[in-house]
Amino acid sequence: MAKLPELPTFNNEFIANALAEIVRSEVKKTGLSEAVLGVSGGIDSALSLAIAIRALGKENVTAVMMPYKSSNPDSLGDAEKLCAKFGVKAERVEITPMADAYFAREGEMSGTRKGNVMARLRMIVLYDLSARDASLVIGTSNKTEILLGYSTLWGDMASAVNPLGDLYKYQVFALSRHLGVIDEILKKAPSADLWSGQTDEGEMGFSYALADTILYYWLERSYSVAALKELVQAAGADVAVVEQVLRRVERNAYKRQMPLIAKISSVTIGREFRTPRDWGM
Repeated sequence: MAKLPELPTFNNEFIANALAEIVRSEVKKTGLSEAVLGVSGGIDSALSLAIAIRALGKENVTAVMMPYKSSNPDSLGDAEKLCAKFGVKAERVEITPMADAYFAREGEMSGTRKGNVMARLRMIVLYDLSARDASLVIGTSNKTEILLGYSTLWGDMASAVNPLGDLYKYQVFALSRHLGVIDEILKKAPSADLWSGQTDEGEMGFSYALADTILYYWLERSYSVAALKELVQAAGADVAVVEQVLRRVERNAYKRQMPLIAKISSVTIGREFRTPRDWGM
């Protein structure tokens, strides 16, 4: 079988410094000096942690591990090992009692619903700890996940600043290797750890490598759908994935937008009224 085309490389050190500077600047704009983020034992949160430490110093970053009773214990172990290597402050907050109290109320629930509840409970914890410590919540969702909608609105998508949102998954791996993320995390299949044996790629039905290729050539190189299918077919992959990926991008557009404010006045927040901060200044 032919291979997918190589995606472009980049200067890891330059990008790491640029992302760290963005995080540092955004934290300082708020008048704060510390950050907090969830660390799951997965690749994305590991990279966000590494960038936050470079931006603010390990003494100003708190990593929070928030397992549920069905979480893979290896994930917690990997998170603990990563935090120990980086020498960062770490806390463990069990979300099982909180989640189970709600699950008991609802009775039978799908895995997706349960996963969304857990993701949002974790963000409740992070924002409460950010209020306790006067810190800013750092995001962990990468560009591929955001485009595909493979994330929970107001759950893992929530943050004050997201250093990974413009990095495809393959770039996350490259930068993580550069910044010293441990091998245990680099080598395992990406997983939201929602239930035993769950993997991102198994749940989506296609690989990150294939999704990255489709998204990169569609967004960055302006390939048509027909050209994308030719590219995928030449690599020996299923051309049906092209439309599957693009449908997900379109279907999940609402996750990439702030809630619509119904306009009834002459000056509406987010339209006629914007402060320099709204423009990213």
